Amino acid sequence: MANSFHGISIGTERHGDDIYLTLKPTGKLTHEDYVVITPIIEGALKAVNTPKIYAFVDATEFDGWEPRAMWDDFKLAFEHSRAFVKVAIYGGQNWHRLAATVGNWFVTGEVKYFEDKQSAIQWLNVRT
Repeated sequence: MANSFHGISIGTERHGDDIYLTLKPTGKLTHEDYVVITPIIEGALKAVNTPKIYAFVDATEFDGWEPRAMWDDFKLAFEHSRAFVKVAIYGGQNWHRLAATVGNWFVTGEVKYFEDKQSAIQWLNVRT
């Protein structure tokens, strides 16, 4: 059953030019959700000359996007594609794995799917 509550929790930390994002989408995201979160993410990026983003996405309560929200997500990823170094998607659905595959098409860094939260976090912390 889809969750009637929707939105996305965002955590940001900055260490030099590295930006660590923790994202937890809940329910089915809408365009209005992206109207709120896009300035937060872009604000964090503007504070750094050459941002390098390491993102952890906890998709365990994520039910997907409305069509316009999906476009907002692709647009945000594409506009900042060079900044993403690693994106770990933690979830339990087959379509989460597919989202990681598609995400690799839009960012220059690596997007990887995990079914284990600790493995996702460990992978993000390994610098290559």
